[in-house]
Amino acid sequence: MSHTRTSKANGSPYKVQVLDRALALLDTLGRQAPDSSLNDLRYALKLHKSTVHRLLMVLERHRLVDKSAQTGRYRLGLKLFELGSKAIGMLDLREVARPYLQRLQQDTQETVNLAILDHGEVLYLDRIEPQKNLRMVAPVGHRFPMNSTALGKAILGAMSEVDAVALLRQSGLKSRTRNTITSTVAMREELRATRNRGYAIDDEENEEGARCIAAAVRDHLGNPVAAISVSGPAMRVGKNKVPGIARLIVDAANWVSVELGFRERDIQTAKAANG
Repeated sequence: MSHTRTSKANGSPYKVQVLDRALALLDTLGRQAPDSSLNDLRYALKLHKSTVHRLLMVLERHRLVDKSAQTGRYRLGLKLFELGSKAIGMLDLREVARPYLQRLQQDTQETVNLAILDHGEVLYLDRIEPQKNLRMVAPVGHRFPMNSTALGKAILGAMSEVDAVALLRQSGLKSRTRNTITSTVAMREELRATRNRGYAIDDEENEEGARCIAAAVRDHLGNPVAAISVSGPAMRVGKNKVPGIARLIVDAANWVSVELGFRERDIQTAKAANG
């Protein structure tokens, strides 16, 4: 008889209910930035104060929740950041981006690229080419300078100006064509224009006769981790076509960012909370 009661007490329905409540608590904490009191949480969850307190004690023990020693208020713990960072790191960027690259290539009928910054250079991770004789060729795994490519400028433009300039000074401003920007002052102006537009342009700066437009991809923290571009012969990708193509690229980059966990509203809220 005693064995039966113990089994029921430890049965799965009860455990699942506790787990549901714990997850609901974490979700509530995540929505109520930057922190919450015990009363805030009990009213939001519609649970008894003692129940919420017990849940918080367990979550705090596992570093999933932090309690301020000064205010007694609760916030999400660093353990969640560690787990989230690992989960994001496990995502295959190429796999996530592929469907959006394919759609972009179909819409533009030009070469579409996905790249990251690696040791001060643009490293191509993926590309989809059109069925045309005249097209831009930069094999996967190929590298180019940051300053001469729209891909590099898009990622740099999504950084703070201080970080972008520091990175450029470290890697140097390399010349590829007569149009390549090799002045730090001019590059700062270019990156400001990139930020204002929301996309970058390589106007025959990396290769004579080629034009490229790119937009940055952001991770769950809002950091630029990659860029997507459309490139083609300048005679085919005319300057009058740039705004229309750019809208498609920005849209694709935004969707990939969302897939990586980026929520602009959440980032803005966090920045405001941190002053």
